[in-house]
Amino acid sequence: MQISYFHTSEAVPPVKPSAEGGPDAAVVIDVLRATTTIAWSLQNGAEAIQAFADLASLDAAAAAWPAAQRLRAGERGGQRVEGYDLGNSPLAVTPELVGGKRIFMSTTNGTRSLAAVREVPLLLTACLPNRTAVARRLLERGCQRVWIVGSGWEGDYSLEDSLAAGAVASAATEQAVAPHIGVSLGNDEALAALALWQQWHHDTETCLRAASHGQRLMGLGNHDADFACCAAVDSLTIVPTQTAPGVIQAA
Repeated sequence: MQISYFHTSEAVPPVKPSAEGGPDAAVVIDVLRATTTIAWSLQNGAEAIQAFADLASLDAAAAAWPAAQRLRAGERGGQRVEGYDLGNSPLAVTPELVGGKRIFMSTTNGTRSLAAVREVPLLLTACLPNRTAVARRLLERGCQRVWIVGSGWEGDYSLEDSLAAGAVASAATEQAVAPHIGVSLGNDEALAALALWQQWHHDTETCLRAASHGQRLMGLGNHDADFACCAAVDSLTIVPTQTAPGVIQAA
C-alpha cells in the first residue's frame, strides 16, 4: 500500500480511475474539528452526515428531509452559523440530540476536502481518535494507492491535519504485519507527516494547541474540552465511510 498526503483540497490532483493509476482509497482529515465531529456523531447514533461545500446547497437538501429527522450543522471561521442546530464541536453531538438523525454539515475547510475526492472508490474520514481503525480498514480492503487529504485553513497548511496524516500512516505500518503486505510513502509530504507524528505522538494536545488553528480556537473562547476530545488517540473504532456521494455513514 502506497500512501500519499496532500495538505489541502487545493493540492489534490484530478482524480483518475484506479485502473489508470488513480487512488483506490482516500482518507479525509480535519482534526479541528470536522472529521472528529463526524466520527463522534456516528458513534452517538446519527443516521448519516451529508456534507456540503456551501450553505445554500445544504439548506436546499435539508429542506427536503423530514424536519424531525434532520439537523443542520454549519461552521464558518470556527463559529456556528447563526440559526443552525450545530456548529462543529464533537462535544455537541450527544446521543440524545443526534440519535437517528441525518446531519447536514458544511464547515470552513473539511467539507471542501470531502468534495475533492468524492469520486474515489473508497472514501473514509479520519481523526486522531479513530486513526488505527481507519488504517485497519484500508488494509482489510487491500487498498493499493491511498490519498490522505488534509483540510488546512482556507487553502493554507495545517499542522494538526498533518499530525493525523502521520498518525494514520504510522498505524498502517504497525498493522501491516503479514509478510506480503507492505506500506510505503508516495511523496515527501507523507514522509514529513510521519516525522511530525513521531515527534508529537506522546503529546498530541500540545501540538493541536500550538497549531495556528488551535490558536485561533483559543482566541474564540474556552475550547479545552474540544481539544482533549480531538487529541484523544485511538479512543474510537468507528470508520466513517462514504456510502453515496457526499453521504458519510458508519459502514
